[in-house]
Amino acid sequence: MAGPQSRFHVESHLEHGWGHSESFDALMADQLRRAPWLLLSLALHGLLFLVLLSIPPTRVTEAAAILTLTTPEEVPDLEKIEEIEEEPVPEETQTEPQLQDTEVTEPTETEVSEFDASTDTDIKESAFEGSAWNSAIGLGGGAGGKYGGRGGGRRAMVGGGKQTAVAIELGLTWLATHQDEDGHWDADDFMKHDAAGAPCDGPGNPVHDVGVTGLALLAFLGDGSTLRSGPFREQVKRAVGWLREQQDPDTGLIGSPNSNEFVYDHAIATLAMVEAYGLSDYRVLRRNAQLGINYLEWHRNPYGVWRYQPRDGGQDTSVTGWCAMAYKSAADFHLDVNAAAFTLVETWLDSMTDPVTGRTGYTDRGGWSSRRAGEHATIFPREKGECMTAVSLLTRFFLGKDPKSDPLMQRQAALILAKPPVWNTEDGSIDHYYWYYATYALYQYGHDAWRSWERSLNTAVVQTQRQDGNFKGSWDPAGVWGQDGGRVYSTALLVLTLEAYYRYTRLVR
Repeated sequence: MAGPQSRFHVESHLEHGWGHSESFDALMADQLRRAPWLLLSLALHGLLFLVLLSIPPTRVTEAAAILTLTTPEEVPDLEKIEEIEEEPVPEETQTEPQLQDTEVTEPTETEVSEFDASTDTDIKESAFEGSAWNSAIGLGGGAGGKYGGRGGGRRAMVGGGKQTAVAIELGLTWLATHQDEDGHWDADDFMKHDAAGAPCDGPGNPVHDVGVTGLALLAFLGDGSTLRSGPFREQVKRAVGWLREQQDPDTGLIGSPNSNEFVYDHAIATLAMVEAYGLSDYRVLRRNAQLGINYLEWHRNPYGVWRYQPRDGGQDTSVTGWCAMAYKSAADFHLDVNAAAFTLVETWLDSMTDPVTGRTGYTDRGGWSSRRAGEHATIFPREKGECMTAVSLLTRFFLGKDPKSDPLMQRQAALILAKPPVWNTEDGSIDHYYWYYATYALYQYGHDAWRSWERSLNTAVVQTQRQDGNFKGSWDPAGVWGQDGGRVYSTALLVLTLEAYYRYTRLVR
């Protein structure tokens, strides 16, 4: 049956090839001569076909995999702690040098797999307006400035000698041994890691786990280990991970307000987080460090400084010292910091300092350090140390002051020198907190003042480090605040004290 007739008529004015007298080959040659680009196109397609035939099927699969890995959907989740170990190591990072003439061994730097943290460069979670802050208050900045001495650490230490270097190594090893698997230090139950022999004593208060973890982390960072490299890189990584998990993502508070002194723990942990971020150059931690600073800014009294509870009008020199150090480190690493707070810190220190003696009080002008109610002040007499004066002197250095032009700082140094560190368990003179601040303050002061203090420090600290059994490398919590922080606190703080030789460079020459 005939099909339906076409409704279209196609008319051509070209000759029908099959009605021409020339051969097919001749016709094709004539067409190719008229269209040279067709010849070129056919040649290129033929060549491409041959190349594709020569590629093994596995290469095609690999190419597809590369395309899959580089899609935008593979941006890292900033909330996952596993990614701390994935950021690339800078090319300039060097292998740790060896300490000469000791049994201390230093493993080489550990390589880290590639990590792209570029997605967090736009994070702006600051409580401050970007244009109003970060004015240049103080000195230093970045790992090449104030923190420049940490690269070589105790292996390049000038002063202190081999005994001090070994004491630092032993202290860090004790801390590493007593770190929990999740990354924190258990203030009251750290001795569970003592599998054989007599377990350590000296428990602290468990409400300060965040604080003692911050101190221990600072001790490892102070020695030059970071998230990228160093003999204690794994301890740093785990500690940072645990502190991140303790931080409230809304308020920025690290830990919880479960004790009257919780802001101490937060300020110390924030200082540690800021250093971990800045010294490791890990942008993924910027948010955590900034949120920690944000909480301190919220906690601070309007037109004033800090004490235990947020914005309640109370202020004291001790809490303010830790907060000021956290702010200064944050400014050095280009976080958003309220520069007006530095001026208020200086005003507070001036108001608490007796201009004649140079003594800085805790909450009263020219007064003494604090003690707990009851017999605490009897066991540890306030007049045995000059803790708040040491806090004041060190803070003034980091505010950019120079004792050559500030007689008040000279008087403060003289007060501290008159009460050098002495390890005497009978008269209540042991005060690790005082020794920490005074050591850093007098190291900055330098000259004969530092040399005199250094000799006493060697006797009181280096020579009293435990060398027996599970205690080896630690210090007994026999000082003023030993019952609060315990053996972890005393060991971390005294390791930090001995790191004064290289933890910060001298700010005033």
